[in-house]
Amino acid sequence: MSDARNTSAPMIAEEVNVSPGTIRNRIDLLESHGIIRGYGAVVDFERADGRLSNLYMCNVPVSERETLAQEARAVPGVVNVRELMTGRRNLHVLAVGEDTGDLRRISRALSALGIEIEDEDLVQNEEFDAYSPFGPADSTPSPAPTDFISLAGGADVVEVTVRADAPITGHTLEEVGKRGVIDDQTLIIAIERDDAVLTPRGGTTIRSDDVVTVLSRGGDREGTLDAFLGTDDS
Repeated sequence: MSDARNTSAPMIAEEVNVSPGTIRNRIDLLESHGIIRGYGAVVDFERADGRLSNLYMCNVPVSERETLAQEARAVPGVVNVRELMTGRRNLHVLAVGEDTGDLRRISRALSALGIEIEDEDLVQNEEFDAYSPFGPADSTPSPAPTDFISLAGGADVVEVTVRADAPITGHTLEEVGKRGVIDDQTLIIAIERDDAVLTPRGGTTIRSDDVVTVLSRGGDREGTLDAFLGTDDS
């Protein structure tokens, strides 16, 4: 699930101590039963070609939901349709357009199908993670923030697991402050390590896999997270 393109049957076989043929047979069965429904590339359309991604939150009659979902998929520009079980806004349609005029064209096409668009918004970013119970028993936790709270005045509190290759790893809080790894608007308020909660002090060394609670008071949010998670180039 994390990287289908670069994960081969022999790699999985070595991990679970069976033959590559067994893995290929299992994957064939999962595909034939519709459990694995397909494989695809996750594309950032804005970076690739300056396109806009727009999410339409729609309401359709329950009795027509499946039919209208299939018809919505046929609209040029629509890349994903999600059916929700209950409530209003029970159909979410994700579409990609060259500009706002193109997105209006998609809106009109959806409305012509009898789909009521209740709200819509441009999608800034979308992240995906594999479902951890389907992964190896010793798989490492996702490096993404585990909890996030926005406070009044533009401040945020985020709980994040420190990565081994992050700029802050292996350094004391005093050192990272002097080196400017985190700005003066960022305060580490708690560190969870080995089932114990530590009170951060200047001499406290940040370790890989520490769960750190951070208060960011209107500073560089992305830069703050990079200090604990690293970057794609790290």
